[in-house]
Amino acid sequence: MADIIKIAIAGTDEKSDVVVTVEPNENGLQIQIKSVVMNQFGEAIEASVREVLADMGVKNAVVTVADRGALDCVLRARVETAILRGMEG
Repeated sequence: MADIIKIAIAGTDEKSDVVVTVEPNENGLQIQIKSVVMNQFGEAIEASVREVLADMGVKNAVVTVADRGALDCVLRARVETAILRGMEG
């Protein structure tokens, strides 16, 4: 299991990108998503975030996603990078 031990951020606020923030949490996963395409892709965004978290063994974290229309591959890369940064001691 991977533990998030500090707040970490990945991504930019540019168009077609996403900012992902991870924070330590002791009460499971909390995912907050804000997206310019929430109505069309909100469920897919959350599913991708949850899949990356599961693949990396993260069970406790607060994850905030501020999406500006990023492609799924960009979203997944930003989530993974934020997790790796948040695990560094």
